[in-house]
Amino acid sequence: MTVAHIDASTLKAQLHDGGEIALLDAREEVPFDLRHILMAACVPLGRLETIVGDAVPRRAVRVVWCDDGEGLAERAANRMVALGYKDVSVLTGGVAAWEAAGYRIYSGVHVPSKAFAEVVEHEAGTPWVDAVELDRMIASGMDMVLFDSRSYEEFHNNSIPTAISVPGAELVYRFADLVPSPDTTVVVNCGGRTRSIIGAQSLIAAGVPNKVVSMQNGTQGWHLAGLKVLKGETARAGAVSAAAHAIARQRAQSVAERFRVATIDRPTLAAWRAQSETRALFVFDVRAPEEYAAGHLPGMKNVPGGQLVQETDRHAAIWGGWIVCVDDDGVRGIMTAQWLKQMGWNAVALTLDCLTGETGAYTTPALGLDRAPMIDAADLAARTNAVVVDLDWSRAYSDGHIPGAWYAIRSRLTEDFADLPAADAIVFTSGDGVLAQLAAAEWAGRKPVYALEGGTSAWIAAGRPLETGATRMASAAEDMRLRAREMPGKVEDAMNAYLSWEIELAHQMATDDDQRFRIVAA
Repeated sequence: MTVAHIDASTLKAQLHDGGEIALLDAREEVPFDLRHILMAACVPLGRLETIVGDAVPRRAVRVVWCDDGEGLAERAANRMVALGYKDVSVLTGGVAAWEAAGYRIYSGVHVPSKAFAEVVEHEAGTPWVDAVELDRMIASGMDMVLFDSRSYEEFHNNSIPTAISVPGAELVYRFADLVPSPDTTVVVNCGGRTRSIIGAQSLIAAGVPNKVVSMQNGTQGWHLAGLKVLKGETARAGAVSAAAHAIARQRAQSVAERFRVATIDRPTLAAWRAQSETRALFVFDVRAPEEYAAGHLPGMKNVPGGQLVQETDRHAAIWGGWIVCVDDDGVRGIMTAQWLKQMGWNAVALTLDCLTGETGAYTTPALGLDRAPMIDAADLAARTNAVVVDLDWSRAYSDGHIPGAWYAIRSRLTEDFADLPAADAIVFTSGDGVLAQLAAAEWAGRKPVYALEGGTSAWIAAGRPLETGATRMASAAEDMRLRAREMPGKVEDAMNAYLSWEIELAHQMATDDDQRFRIVAA
């Protein structure tokens, strides 16, 4: 099968014809962040096989690849065809051609989700407090509670004093236990704006009797006000009582009725899965990671509900597909599905009394894994003239890598091999060894190469030492866009720029006909 080429006007028409479509950008996250098409999902060429199986599960769906003139889209499209996808095209001229046709270009990541929250705040009139007012409320001993609606890991990294970690989809589920009095004021916070707005509006939509507000600009706004941001906090919600669960379920049912969120049963899900050749279907277990790890149904991906709303494009790249939000409580699935539905997805909820069968964290399946020459940690440690190339995330490499290893991006190996020192062999590694195996299979026969079996995790498990820091960078660290608080230079400038960018999204959505939002004010 040959890869087709389409122009910008054809892509524009396809985005509006009602059919399923996946628009994928083959670049790394840093260049993607600088300029991209609104509806595009970032699927870097070097990680393609580890992403598309989950993000684009239907092999016959229309797929359009783009880049910004780097030639990556053509390579990605051909690789996707080799993996069995049947309708793959490339946008001729890429992002520049889209812009030249008069269509808008965006910066940032997870733009549909972040823009959606801004439009929600505008349409629903979500109330908020700023950092100065929140500081006054805390200092006065006011009857109030502050919930941080990000993941626990983000909360643990930086938070506002007195905050409790209650990730987005958990807010309604755990509310009655955490806020027994209707007189308590509730403030919902995140790092910036998105999850503060969505979290606060979730509680308002659920009809809690309390005054609920979002924290304007989150921990960044708190920092910019000159107030102390904490690190290492551990306060989090406990188990849900039977009484609180009953109240939460009633509130979720009222949300389902008001926002017309359909619920399905297990036979319906089975029937939909049987139609996978004609219907793009995503099934997400939206519970907390620790619950999923304790027991889940085989093949069901875990994405906590708040994170799924926050970065939908990362997990579901087929616009027009169906999303099933699964829980075991009748609350978190509905609360997640109602937001996805307003975002423009065909989203439904499914509650299953028993979610067991497998344990442990979700492992993304990798497509196209070929036999590759392998060595183990002991063999690698014994080699004296081998160069180790680490293909993991640049942040993971900096946090800890095999001593002497070089960092590289897999899609840039052709260019970046020239920067490596001469050696008898090259040994690829990555966190779990999957990217290493893909690279070794790809380069076998062209160079003496091996993959480290089990990757860097196996090296660590064998008790071998690590080195830290960005010590040897064959490739520029373009795989991960830095957060505002990680930017070089004056952090406050980066925070102000980021918050201004978020706020401006609401105005841009007002004149962009590609967005699919269907906001229903609570």
